[in-house]
Amino acid sequence: MTGRHAGGSQRGIAYAALVLAAVGALLTGLGVWIARSDGSGGTDGKEDSSRPAGHALPENAASGKLPEGPCAPNADLVPSCGAWWGAYVPYAANGSLKDAVYAFEKKIGRKLDLVYNYHDMSKGKLDGELLTADEQELGRDRLLMLAWESTVWTEPHHANWAEDQLGWKNIASGKYDEEIIDPQARRIKAYGKRIFFSFDQEVDFRAKEAGTPAEYVAAYRHLHGRFEELGVDNVVWVWTVSGYLKHGELMKQLYPGDAYVDWIGMDQYNYFLCHKSPDWLDFDRSQRPSYDWLRDNISDRKPVMLAEFGTAPDPADPDRQRGWYAAIPETVRTMPQAKALVQWNRSVPGKNCDLTVNSGPALEGYRQAGKDKWFRQQVPPR
Repeated sequence: MTGRHAGGSQRGIAYAALVLAAVGALLTGLGVWIARSDGSGGTDGKEDSSRPAGHALPENAASGKLPEGPCAPNADLVPSCGAWWGAYVPYAANGSLKDAVYAFEKKIGRKLDLVYNYHDMSKGKLDGELLTADEQELGRDRLLMLAWESTVWTEPHHANWAEDQLGWKNIASGKYDEEIIDPQARRIKAYGKRIFFSFDQEVDFRAKEAGTPAEYVAAYRHLHGRFEELGVDNVVWVWTVSGYLKHGELMKQLYPGDAYVDWIGMDQYNYFLCHKSPDWLDFDRSQRPSYDWLRDNISDRKPVMLAEFGTAPDPADPDRQRGWYAAIPETVRTMPQAKALVQWNRSVPGKNCDLTVNSGPALEGYRQAGKDKWFRQQVPPR
């Protein structure tokens, strides 16, 4: 669990309304991957001047062909060998996600395969609009993973972790379909290229505030069904839990079922002194127990995404972080269904809680791991 879900709910700030009514009628015939079932071709993604102002499609909506070759991903974005190398990178001080990602990539010495970003359901352009201009640009030659939270954040980009819950029961009832869900689903459809998509990640840490496990399953299935009704077939569904094993029975209750899930995601860390634990968990010990448990108890038919991972420092031995990251390639080869690894490059509140790889031994180890051939993948283009 990261600090995203540690704070209590507060009254959400009012976001400017984004009018997307009737956009569904404007999205017919957009380009998609040739691997998709409709087999249609692409467009140049430019705005049609005949459309009313305010109803423009996301830019560059046409997608390229599915890569070919021995390690090419399948329709659910599962690489046949190796794994995706990704990260969540907070927005830059100037408000740009692109600038933040480009700076991070320069620092780590490679391009990310996958960029992970989080959104609320505020309807505002800043955080409530899926596939922002920056995300679209980054998605040209990277995969996107979007986490959509059924909350309204009190501060931009969830700066201080406070939020208002919309409630799973309300999501499941269709209360927010027309106002929130349908417009964003249509934006995803217009984008064309497959994206990873998670609804209320670390759901086991949300259950007390957002609703019951049964209400979550109903909300997840309703969202899944709504996307299907709207023809949104370029979503790869990632069900993401913390992987905290004391939540084992709860996680079982929260699983929507294999028919609704393409990947299983887990968020595990070596928090060490950040959580006042005397026990240092190397990469293997921090990841394998949850990986094995999810395979044994939830589904062994789904690929696993290490959707958030990282290590806190050891002030007495700074080089420990380098070794933690450097061990990833060898260790992950013994976890063959771990098909995507996503560094959560943000600190959480508290002393000794810097989870970033921005400098020092952590950066050295992360750079070394990212150069391994296991993480050389063919990323689908746009």
